[in-house]
Amino acid sequence: MRAVVQRVSEASVTIDEQRYAAIGPGLLALVGVTHDDDPGKSAGLARRLHELRLFDDGRSSVADLDLEILVVSQFTLYGDISRGRRPSWLAAAPGAVAEPLVDAVVAALRERGARVQTGRFGADMAVGLVNDGPVTLVLEL
Repeated sequence: MRAVVQRVSEASVTIDEQRYAAIGPGLLALVGVTHDDDPGKSAGLARRLHELRLFDDGRSSVADLDLEILVVSQFTLYGDISRGRRPSWLAAAPGAVAEPLVDAVVAALRERGARVQTGRFGADMAVGLVNDGPVTLVLEL
């Protein structure tokens, strides 16, 4: 499981020209799933997202400050461009595998008390954000 995590002052998802989800200060997590991922990795990613100390000069987390998290599924995180000009998506798990695991990340975050918004799996989404810092990290589990 892979996530690109950005500290944001705001982020949103628009689908079919309508605002679908939006958060104020917090984290935007673009989440990709590969073939050998499992619910344990979903729980681990949720814990890491909730506890990452990316605020107040590295002293505070989303959990500490009761900030929001916007989780957006993104299979392109497993795109391979090592050969040629056309990406290969073979490392990305198919939707039937990936969707429940992304949902498990969201459920685990909510069980921890996080305020979570999401994109819509498989939708053509316009993701907007104001990166705060800028702070962008890649998490691999």
